Amino acid sequence: MAKNVQNVEAITNREVDFAKWYTDIVTKAELVDYGAVRGCLNLLPYGYAIWENIQHTFDGWLKETGHENVYLPMFIPESLLQKEKDHVEGFAPEVAWVTHGGSEELAERLCVRPTSETLFCDLYSHIIHSYRDLPKLYNQWCSVVRWEKTTRPFLRTVEFMWQEGHTAHENGEEAEAETIKILHLYADLCENVLAMPVIKGQKTDKERFAGAERTYTIEAMMHDGKALQSGTSHNFGDGFARAFDIQYSDRNNQLQYIHQASWGISTRLIGGIIMTHGDDNGLVLPPRIAPIQVIIVPIAQHKEGVLDAARSLKERLTAICKVKLDETDKTPGWKFSEYEMKGVPLRLEIGPKDIENSQVVLARRDTGEKKFVPMDQLEKEIPALLDDIHRNMYEKAKANREARTFTAKTLEEFEAILAKQTGFIKAMWCGNQECEDIIKEKTAATSRCMPFDQEQISDTCVCCGKPAKKMVYWGKAY
Repeated sequence: MAKNVQNVEAITNREVDFAKWYTDIVTKAELVDYGAVRGCLNLLPYGYAIWENIQHTFDGWLKETGHENVYLPMFIPESLLQKEKDHVEGFAPEVAWVTHGGSEELAERLCVRPTSETLFCDLYSHIIHSYRDLPKLYNQWCSVVRWEKTTRPFLRTVEFMWQEGHTAHENGEEAEAETIKILHLYADLCENVLAMPVIKGQKTDKERFAGAERTYTIEAMMHDGKALQSGTSHNFGDGFARAFDIQYSDRNNQLQYIHQASWGISTRLIGGIIMTHGDDNGLVLPPRIAPIQVIIVPIAQHKEGVLDAARSLKERLTAICKVKLDETDKTPGWKFSEYEMKGVPLRLEIGPKDIENSQVVLARRDTGEKKFVPMDQLEKEIPALLDDIHRNMYEKAKANREARTFTAKTLEEFEAILAKQTGFIKAMWCGNQECEDIIKEKTAATSRCMPFDQEQISDTCVCCGKPAKKMVYWGKAY
């Protein structure tokens, strides 16, 4: 029993030490274990199940929109990586190199995939010849390696899992439409599945992806007021195509360069779920990606008929939700704490008195509220409750974002806000990178995005006072 108590011991208060609270959750909720290599994680069954559910949902959406899955090698020859100069310079500090095969030194170094633009370009140079070969709407689910100096589970690791889409199009208009379409899909995933409100917009030139013409992003706010870049979509124009000489015969039999888009989300979203919704009792999982939506906890399970009733309920509820029955000999209190830590949206309690009254107790993870529900109403009540939990989690996260979003018209106002609290600051910008650099130097805040929904806060740049071109969301970020 002592081991059980240790497993459900209290985690660090998130208002006292947010970073320690986060680390406590990823380990105590049994999402990950630390691997033998710095920055590499052993993704445990519960953590991987969350990723599987995200993957399953988004992969279905991609297939509905005509995308196909492929898988390309994890090694990139150095000569191939060098073909796109800006791209190489952007990733050079994070690249891991393979120099030996067995005991033999390789004639050419191999890069361990940090991203796959160059691999897809090489593939497209082989298989695209005519406008009839376009568009290519390819996606792959894989892992990538980036040699990060500072790591944190899910948020920034040396190896992580993701999806990366790489599409080829006849012209810039089609590539841009693809880029924006995927960004909206990412926003739908975060808001309608993960209950994470996001801001959609374009990155500044300073923050855009290496080699891209334009980068778009969805930015979420975590409980502590910091931003999390939760998905990005890039329009490459024909830059990569020119570097890799990917041409096709157009409808007039003229040679043209393809235009490309690239986009990705990763296991970083799990970190976002934790930091958006978690509390001092552990995880709070959005019902639509929870590996267990309803946990059945028998009360006084040693008494006749209790386990039989619980098993019958599990079999019955399997048709409407992801349900688990805990038949172990742990105490009900231990089980309550365990599944609170794991963030299971609904707990169903059933004991002798409940059986006698043909009812159960349903307890919500998001609010802690309990209610008695007649057994014959469960098929109606449980789906309704799961939907309400999603709505409540989304609205709570949105309220936190709104409470931590401020406006500033001068750099003095900007600095004063961040001196007191962390959050988003909406401020006008002249478009000059020098101002962007000054703001970062003075406040540690970076430009998060130029939102699609623009506001005219003032006519002048928050930094230099010159005429403003865009309203920008600024903030400190993970």
